[in-house]
Amino acid sequence: MTKRSPRMQFAWAGVFLAVLIWSGIDPRETSTWWLEVAPAMLGAAVLWYTRNSFPLTTLTYVLILVHCIILMIGGHYTYAEVPLFDWIRDEFDLTRNNYDKVGHFAQGFIPAIVAREIVVRKKVFTNTRWRDFFIVSFCLGFSAFYELIEWWVALLSADAADSFLGTQGYVWDTQSDMAWALSGAIIAVMFLGRWHDRQMSDRGMID
Repeated sequence: MTKRSPRMQFAWAGVFLAVLIWSGIDPRETSTWWLEVAPAMLGAAVLWYTRNSFPLTTLTYVLILVHCIILMIGGHYTYAEVPLFDWIRDEFDLTRNNYDKVGHFAQGFIPAIVAREIVVRKKVFTNTRWRDFFIVSFCLGFSAFYELIEWWVALLSADAADSFLGTQGYVWDTQSDMAWALSGAIIAVMFLGRWHDRQMSDRGMID
């Protein structure tokens, strides 16, 4: 198994740090920024620590970076006030800014590939259907746990609750968030599986 090239590692870190710095410059709400960006910083730390012991495929690294950028944009503006999605709301006469749905779709789509890489390389399952069922179930469970975190934050901090939750008055927001994550996980497993397998095979990660 070959190690990830230093050029790739530094390019990833460079993009991550550039967006992180931009995101942290005069964010709309500092407390919300920390809540939204903390998972991205934690994820980056884990990737850096495991870069040699368990290097991932290019596909997985790129997807994780995209997810981090989504989180950092949401942290800078808050999910309910991302300008592009304000424009989409107004242009198409929608009732809310839907950037949070992009985030929750990614919350299923990208962890599905991360989980897939781990269970495939560790040979956790011999049956592909059970493997895919586990991956989708894991992502849905992760999404539900994140909704619990949002609830706990709302109970502990009334000031950050509205911006962090981003419900915008939508009573089914929690259920909708989990549905978007579930859809993302299913789509990732269905449409990226062969590409993902090919990358792992080419790098000698699987037989």
